[in-house]
Amino acid sequence: MLLRSFFPVVVALLFNIMLNAQMRLPAIFGDHMVLQQKQSNPVWGWASPGENVNVEIYGQSHSTKADQQGYWKIKLRPIPAGGPYQMFIKGEKSKFFFDDVLVGEVWICSGQSNMQWPLINTNSAELAIMTAKYPNIRLITVPLVGTQEARNDFEGAWTTCSPETVRDFSAVGYLFGRRLHHALDVPIGLIDNAWGGSSAEAWVRKDVMEKDDQYTELMAWWKDQELNFDFDKELENWEKEVAEWEATEEEDRSYRRPNRPRNIMVGQHRPGNIYNGVLHPTIGYGIKGVIWYQGESNAGRAYQYRDLFPMMIQHWRDEWGQGDFPFYYVQLADFQAEKDEPDDSNWAELREAQTMTMDRLPNVGQAVIIDVGEGRDIHPRNKQTVANRLARWALAKDYNKDIQFMGPTYSSLKIDGNKITITFNNEGKGLYAFDTQEPQGFTIAGADQKFVHAEATIISSTQMEIWSEQIENPVAVRYAWATNPVCNMYNRDGLPMTPFRTDDWPGITLGKNSR
Repeated sequence: MLLRSFFPVVVALLFNIMLNAQMRLPAIFGDHMVLQQKQSNPVWGWASPGENVNVEIYGQSHSTKADQQGYWKIKLRPIPAGGPYQMFIKGEKSKFFFDDVLVGEVWICSGQSNMQWPLINTNSAELAIMTAKYPNIRLITVPLVGTQEARNDFEGAWTTCSPETVRDFSAVGYLFGRRLHHALDVPIGLIDNAWGGSSAEAWVRKDVMEKDDQYTELMAWWKDQELNFDFDKELENWEKEVAEWEATEEEDRSYRRPNRPRNIMVGQHRPGNIYNGVLHPTIGYGIKGVIWYQGESNAGRAYQYRDLFPMMIQHWRDEWGQGDFPFYYVQLADFQAEKDEPDDSNWAELREAQTMTMDRLPNVGQAVIIDVGEGRDIHPRNKQTVANRLARWALAKDYNKDIQFMGPTYSSLKIDGNKITITFNNEGKGLYAFDTQEPQGFTIAGADQKFVHAEATIISSTQMEIWSEQIENPVAVRYAWATNPVCNMYNRDGLPMTPFRTDDWPGITLGKNSR
């Protein structure tokens, strides 16, 4: 009886709290933010159900009413690049005042650890940080939260770019933004949401993955993990292993201290986790586009990535509701021991999947960095070159700058006796072999599909001739087909040739669709 009489009181109290709730805005809006120029930008938040809300900026005034859940949204009319402006948001019970608001170009910097990699850990970091005095470049970082429940907000705030604020920000993101700032002379807003080691499927809504039959095997694996994974038990086993290791005499320890287990349920691989915890709070914010640096975590399933990656891009575009915004991504760098002989490689197959994305979707572009990697480190320190190659895409495609943005790409082949002539596109000022006069990185095969080292020569600004004395009747050519190939082809504009193969013979990751 007491419980029955208590329940209506609790309901009434909660309803009362809701009615008197202060208006709230997500962290993506605040002092020092950058709004995207030349487009209508949404502004949203939460208030009491039915509460009237007014937003003012740059002579504009927009009014709306919160819905039954307290959510409200308006759309600003386009505002020219510049500032600083002030934004006023007023409800019936509270108001916000945002100062130092700029309007310019807004880019999301996303992917895994090579995008997350901070400026402080790059080549010549001290010089880059010392000179990072750009008050019209603004930075915001989204915390890494993996969850199956969609989050509407995050803890963070926009800051002006300075030596103090930029040191731990995404190096590729900042260096890309700095290039745009110099070239365009407008404010730049950079949103860093990269998560090291992340799988592409974690950036996609789980129900989207479940509806696609291509991912049935992968989703079944995750369902089994959700039912059977016991993190507490994993921790218990780890603690026992550590205790045994510590009890062993130091000179008798044959292995390193066991690593603490990770909770895969809240990590960066589970489908939907990053979408919900990191991406969702920013979806809808007015942006120009995305730069992306990821792929290592999906290399073991490279054939699957052929569809998964473009699906992820289209999924983001659909969720944003802002059309086919630019999406520029970095192809995998060279890594591990160098190979100058034919080699099967899941990284080579992943690069191929990345290249294929340019034929699958509009307004995407690939920055090739097959010459920038470090064999001993999956995190190359030379982020300047990576950022420059991404910036070339944006400057050429989105800002109408007359600049070469791609290296040579395979177009067609012609077989003549024991030689194959390859024709290339995007040759720019012409094909060029760097460092040595002899082109390196080519292999050739006959119908038996056995590749051998090939000789190569440049015969025109757009063509090369490939052959081997070991192959009388060649049918296929590959270039830079290894995890860390020895290769040296560029155009004379200084951009590397895109790794390619002319055959479509089955690769080593074909049919690998689960973890």
